[in-house]
Amino acid sequence: MKILKTEFLIKRGEFSGSTEFETILAEIYKAISSIAWPPDSGKFTLYPKKQASGVVPIKLNFIKSLGENGWKGEFRMRIASRLMPGPVDSVKCLPGNRFFAVEWETGNISSSHRAMNKMAIGLLDKVIEGGILILPSRDMYYYLTDRIGNFAEIEPYFPVWKNLNISSGVLGVIEIEHDDLSLDVLPIRKGTDGRALK
Repeated sequence: MKILKTEFLIKRGEFSGSTEFETILAEIYKAISSIAWPPDSGKFTLYPKKQASGVVPIKLNFIKSLGENGWKGEFRMRIASRLMPGPVDSVKCLPGNRFFAVEWETGNISSSHRAMNKMAIGLLDKVIEGGILILPSRDMYYYLTDRIGNFAEIEPYFPVWKNLNISSGVLGVIEIEHDDLSLDVLPIRKGTDGRALK
C-alpha cells in the first residue's frame, strides 16, 4: 500500500522532534506499507469497481502489523476522571505512562471527525503524546465501502485542529492509496457493523 502524504496539523514541543517519535512514525509507515491484497502478493491491488471492497479487513491487517511492535489494539484511555470517548484503534505505550494513538478510518466522514476530536482531547488533557488518523485518498475511496471517510473530504477542516492551543504534541493525518487495480483480484470482503456493510 502506498503512502501519498503525511500532514501534521500539530507538531510542537520536545517529543515531536525526538527519536522516540521518529521510531513510532517508522513503525506506522512500515505497517501501512506491509498491507497487501491479495495476501502475500507484495502489493495492494483493488478490484476496479465502485464500492466493491470492504475496509475492516484492511484495518485489521494494519493493527496486526503494529501489534508485532508491541502496540495494543482497541485500547481505552482515561481523561481525568472519565474514560476517553470510545477505544482507540491502536496505542503505543511509552515509558512514564505515556501513549501515542493511531486511528484507521472504517466509517464515514463523521467518524473521521470524531477520531480527530478524540485525539485532540487526548492532547489537550495531556493523556497522549500524539495521534495520527489514516485515511484513503479520493481515488482509493471510489473502490471502497460507500461514504467511507477520505483525506480530501476532511482536509478543509484542518485549520480547526491547527489552531488548537496545544504547546506540545503531534496530531497528523496520513493519506493512503492502492498500488494497482486489476480485474484478476477478488474484492476485499465486506464485514458487518450493525446493519452497515463495511
